Amino acid sequence: MLYPEMTSGRLVFDLSGIWDFRLIKKERGNTEEKEERELGGRARAEEAARPLRDSRPMPVPSSYNDIYPGRGFADHVGEMVYQRMFTVTEAMKRGRLVLRFGAVTHGAQVYLNGKLAGSHRGGFLPFSFEIGEQTVVGENLLTVYVDNVVDYTTLPCGRLETQKIPGRPDRTVNLPNFDFYNYTGIMRPVWLYTTPDTYVRDIEVSGKMDGTFCWKADIGRRDGVPAPARVETEVSVLDADGNLVFTGQGEEGTGKVENIRLWSTDAPNLYRLKVRVKAVSSCTDSAEDAAIDEYTETFGFREVSIQGCRILLNGEPVYLKGFGKHEEGITRGRGTDTALMTKDLALLKWINANSFRTSHYPNSEEMMRLCDRLGILVIDEAPAVGLNTGFTATGLLGGDADGTWKTVATQEHHRDVMEELVRRDKNHPCVIAWSVANEPASQEEGAREYFAPLIELTKRMDPQSRPVTVVTYEGADAETCRVSELCDFLMLNRYRGWYDTEGDLEGAAAKLKNELEAFHRRYPRKPVMLGEYGADTIAGFHDLNARLFTEEYQTEFMKAYGKVFDSLDFITGEHVWVFADFATAENVKRVDGNKKGIFTRDRRPKQAAFFLKERWKEK
Repeated sequence: MLYPEMTSGRLVFDLSGIWDFRLIKKERGNTEEKEERELGGRARAEEAARPLRDSRPMPVPSSYNDIYPGRGFADHVGEMVYQRMFTVTEAMKRGRLVLRFGAVTHGAQVYLNGKLAGSHRGGFLPFSFEIGEQTVVGENLLTVYVDNVVDYTTLPCGRLETQKIPGRPDRTVNLPNFDFYNYTGIMRPVWLYTTPDTYVRDIEVSGKMDGTFCWKADIGRRDGVPAPARVETEVSVLDADGNLVFTGQGEEGTGKVENIRLWSTDAPNLYRLKVRVKAVSSCTDSAEDAAIDEYTETFGFREVSIQGCRILLNGEPVYLKGFGKHEEGITRGRGTDTALMTKDLALLKWINANSFRTSHYPNSEEMMRLCDRLGILVIDEAPAVGLNTGFTATGLLGGDADGTWKTVATQEHHRDVMEELVRRDKNHPCVIAWSVANEPASQEEGAREYFAPLIELTKRMDPQSRPVTVVTYEGADAETCRVSELCDFLMLNRYRGWYDTEGDLEGAAAKLKNELEAFHRRYPRKPVMLGEYGADTIAGFHDLNARLFTEEYQTEFMKAYGKVFDSLDFITGEHVWVFADFATAENVKRVDGNKKGIFTRDRRPKQAAFFLKERWKEK
């Protein structure tokens, strides 16, 4: 999927800003609510055709939750509605007119002038609708219904529960099976853009170390409009200085650029592939002045591979040092914030990290483009977290320890998500691997049958054949995990010294080393890295004896784990949990959120940041 870009044949309009907003305060699941939610339902269409009543301003993009005070507002379960006007000109309707959302969490129904334009499931990937038929010249009313419920059909997973307390009306709550706050809303930018009737729909491009590359351009056509007699496709490649280094023709092909500059963490050299579509008719001897559409895609010449227990970047072993990282912050929640993402990557560079995992959902397109530019390696993760009915995010509630794959009904949706994720991020040189899920019940019967087709699909769709993994947890050891065999490399989440053997770092290190060696014995030809390890730390808490929750304990924790990694030559990386403190659902194990961050939520360093900065300087 192509990012909205202004070109000689395309106009792009940003619909971000202040929208009208209202919560839909109907009890989740009652008959009236279900009827109104039916796609194209009469009541909903009538409501979507007129201005919202009792609305309040809401910034887009942002999570809605923290904008206004009130627990009932922030923790609303069910739907909400956004609305704004926009203007369409006659010139905009001469070609294709497309409405595009960067992400709406977790589901969206989109209406234009009271008519359903389309819907989408999934909260972290873009979707679009062609809207020429639904719009008029002049003002148009855009209404978006957003559903924030998570259950065992969604990714991430959760469950609805009705709380019955005598003396109080029954209350529906949505319990996430994941350890981060369920921020929702129109989270990423909304765009309106035009293309010609014949247009570049998508581009694939892959560059290799020897300067060879292949491309594939998908050329689309608006329905019901006569096509040109003949269409030609030209491609060209420009280097970072704008020099033309290759020209070719055809919707797909291969080429070679001499004296290339590779993309790497130290030198993230980028090239631009321009695809130009031209119309050729019988009365035109030359197509020079008959350009229809063009689009320029950024790419890099680089290769990712696995050799034994090493991950290679451009043929050389790369040691992954960095974090699991949430995309969120104060006030805006998980809403796109280019200032914050730029700050975060500056801190990654400062601490001498080279990578992060998009925990636990795809990050914004703007973040991926910035990582391309800055040379940050990304393990790109699907929002598949909570696929474990015997394990809750907080550890406070029990569950069905053997029933995950009988309970969840997510595989078909998971397949759609992986297709959307690879389609969106396939060309990014920063993306070095795909993570299909985080901490599923991979030790339970049914796990292999669930993940095998998803991993195969991901590999088949990716034109660059990147490694694929599933990030596993302590409940799935080397002998019981049923999906490690399917993975190209192993990412293990371990919290020895925190959730068990707490305070005993010597014992924690011994346990950790034993586990890592067990996985290496079982899979000697697979790279092994830590996907998560960390300790909750309250900034400003100190103790001479490095007690739990102090900055000293977090630092000693990092030192103990680092010594284990350094003693094992098969370890290929270490991702600390977590980059920065983040919000979670309320419970007695989470004091104002998860505090395992090496940085506070407002991005101030804790003591361990300075230790990691020195450690990673030498790695």
